Amino acid sequence: MDRKKELKQLYKETEVEAGVYQIKNTQNGKLFIGSTRNTRTLKGKKFSLEMGTDTNKRLQEEWRQFGKGAFIFEILEVLKKKKEGFFDEKRELKKLEEKWLNQLQPYGERGYNQEKSL
Repeated sequence: MDRKKELKQLYKETEVEAGVYQIKNTQNGKLFIGSTRNTRTLKGKKFSLEMGTDTNKRLQEEWRQFGKGAFIFEILEVLKKKKEGFFDEKRELKKLEEKWLNQLQPYGERGYNQEKSL
């Protein structure tokens, strides 16, 4: 098997991890908490910030102001998937994200997330 095929096969066999992540501004301590069904997509989030097209306007504004070197991307928790029976990954990921939002409270002066209105 040639190297390209080996890499392709390895990519297919790599398990996709869902999880909750944070983007931390090291200059002012503000946080953005988000979740993704594939933690490898964080590169896409970083790319959208670098291109100036991120949908979170406050985060995008401070990314421009402080520069990319002021931000750290971290996985806070990987979703543990059930091996047997039905598992609603989307719902469980949302619950995990809510746990971290409640714990870290990244709203207003503390972060870039918007509080959900009831």
